[in-house]
Amino acid sequence: MRVQVSCKHAVSYLLGLILQAKREITVEPSERKDVWAAGDLYEPYVGRWSRQVAKAFLDWLAVPEKQAWLDVGCGTGALTQTIIETGNPSSVIGIDSSPGYTEYAKARIASPYVRFEVGDAQSLPIDTASLDAAVSGLVLNFVPRPPQAVAEMARVVRPGSVVAAYVWDYAGKMELMRYFWNAAVALDASAIDLDEGRRFPICQPTPLTELFAQAGLSEVEVCPIDVATDFRDFDDYWSPFLGGQGPAPGYAVSLSDDRRAVLRERIRSELPLSKDGSIHLIARAWAVRGRKP
Repeated sequence: MRVQVSCKHAVSYLLGLILQAKREITVEPSERKDVWAAGDLYEPYVGRWSRQVAKAFLDWLAVPEKQAWLDVGCGTGALTQTIIETGNPSSVIGIDSSPGYTEYAKARIASPYVRFEVGDAQSLPIDTASLDAAVSGLVLNFVPRPPQAVAEMARVVRPGSVVAAYVWDYAGKMELMRYFWNAAVALDASAIDLDEGRRFPICQPTPLTELFAQAGLSEVEVCPIDVATDFRDFDDYWSPFLGGQGPAPGYAVSLSDDRRAVLRERIRSELPLSKDGSIHLIARAWAVRGRKP
């Protein structure tokens, strides 16, 4: 018996197979969620560079000693630890939505002046006008409602106190991520929807200024902070992307082994490798500060 299949049905069938194969290879961007859970995997990816930015950030803020601080979205404790080491605070409260990160920070930072709590940046478990400084490092763009987070930071500090934050310049000089996404998008056009440079337009001077001004803060300023991100070799650059912490690593681990290998070699071919195999890039953060009237 002969089976006849119309051209229309054949085309539909083939398209179905193609779409199914595509979905087996890659997960749709809308189905991916940023993962922030394992401190030991976050540290080599971003934590080590955040610590460098934190020092310059605190120097810029110039908050007096013996002040009560809040670190919103404290993560693995990079900014909190720098406050302890350089700011001589009376106390620091670190709040993060990830239990894994707060546990990592507790294990790493043993100080009688610090306590870590699991909490929501948009509804801080802190009394109104009870602190002297509220800061946040590399978090605001990941909060569902950044204006609410900044408003909460302003609420918990006393009049005259500083509210400040820093975020990566994803679309510009955060080079370790730019090389990754430029290569990823060249190989997979859908990856552009995951690129932080596209996802987070807030991470630019004008939007940051407007965000803080709209929260009722005065004397709002934005400042670039550049730090060197030096890698001893390509593996030192690439390995942290395999930890799955954040958008770029999350995308990398979602790929099949073959597709991930193609991406790896594409990035390797585009990075500025020195003769000894080392890689020297720049990571720029935008810092913003304001004062509660």
